[in-house]
Amino acid sequence: MRHSKGGKKLGRTFSHRKAMFRNMARSLLTYGQIKTTETKAMELRKVADNLVTLGLRNDLHARRLAYKVLENHQLVQKLFDEIAPRFSGVNGGFTRVYKLGLPRVGDCAPMAVIELTRREEAVQAAPKTEAAPKVEEAPKTEAATKAKAAPKAKAAKGEAAPKAKAAPKAKAAKAEETPEE
Repeated sequence: MRHSKGGKKLGRTFSHRKAMFRNMARSLLTYGQIKTTETKAMELRKVADNLVTLGLRNDLHARRLAYKVLENHQLVQKLFDEIAPRFSGVNGGFTRVYKLGLPRVGDCAPMAVIELTRREEAVQAAPKTEAAPKVEEAPKTEAATKAKAAPKAKAAKGEAAPKAKAAPKAKAAKAEETPEE
């Protein structure tokens, strides 16, 4: 019996599942969102929420536990210094799973996007810079306007306009129209 053995097996051994969720957690914390199958996203949510909870504790033991999963000092530092402070005062719901409408092309597996619920606030709160002053356009001369209007005027008078290259399809169509003898 599988008492106290929650979670999906996903057709993998324990060590394979553990490595896969470590890699996915690293990618999620690095990029903020990743695209995967629905089942993997639901299982990854447990790992990612646990990591953010460790980040909110912000003590040495929590850092060591996070390093045990992430195995990257820079990523642990990012988790504790940048990601976890965004969620201060929040009790849960650190990740969100969006189910995508189209399945994966190869095996028709249902796909989803998992992302952190709070994005970087620094990007949104960045002070807006003043718009650059517009550069005044040079006054138009009569010669410049006449040069632009010259090809249009010639075409209106019936003079020969420069010929554009004919498309290969047009040549083939003309060849078909001519009767063969």
